[in-house]
Amino acid sequence: MTITKISVAKEHSNDVFTDSNKTVGQHQETAFNKSAILARAIILGSLTIIALVTFSSCTRKAVFQISPIVPAARGYVKTKKDSNKNYNIYVSLEDLAEPNRLTPPKHAYVVWLATTDNITKNIGQVKTSKSFMSHTLKGSFETVSATKPVKIFITAEDDATVQSPSPMMVMTTDNF
Repeated sequence: MTITKISVAKEHSNDVFTDSNKTVGQHQETAFNKSAILARAIILGSLTIIALVTFSSCTRKAVFQISPIVPAARGYVKTKKDSNKNYNIYVSLEDLAEPNRLTPPKHAYVVWLATTDNITKNIGQVKTSKSFMSHTLKGSFETVSATKPVKIFITAEDDATVQSPSPMMVMTTDNF
């Protein structure tokens, strides 16, 4: 590679400066550095976007619809697929009345999972409790399922071990 000296003239504020110390090789190196910096920025930006999409697609959050049976109740469900291809399901509830205060009184709130195969499974019971220094009833529920949930809903039941839901649906999500 032959390096020859060139003279570059720059005009700034009506003054003319000459830079005779730069060579063609140095100009090419500067252009290369700018290209490398731009390429690095594009790659890092792309990786950031991919990471955000990956992490946000792993966890799904669905808010429960307003309940006609317990209108003050609110909550959400989070589902996340783990490394074993199981689904971690977390339910969080607030202002859910105790089941014995419903009309008619019930014994338990049962969480149900609806699957893509139109199968409905009892996945457990929600326990409610008052938090310290608050009159708000809170409840939470956590489980793991090998089946992908399509919808999560909660019913009020006389027995927590029932195998089919009663028509007293307390809360439901839209389909995931």
